[in-house]
Amino acid sequence: MKWQCRRGTKELDFLLNRYLETGYLVADQREKDLFVELLGVEDDELSAVLMAEVEVPEEMKVLVGKIHDFCVD
Repeated sequence: MKWQCRRGTKELDFLLNRYLETGYLVADQREKDLFVELLGVEDDELSAVLMAEVEVPEEMKVLVGKIHDFCVD
């Protein structure tokens, strides 16, 4: 999974790896499943999702918020 968090930009790498190392460890199974789903998204779409440039389901919005929260520490 760590390898899947390595993407084409430093920003994506940082966001995904930071969440994997912190938030993923304490996430419930549904959130872990959503994160795996998110990792399956192509880089350009993933970037748009993480920058809130595209509409996503509420569950994914919550995960994206958590990804950002774990990066603020």
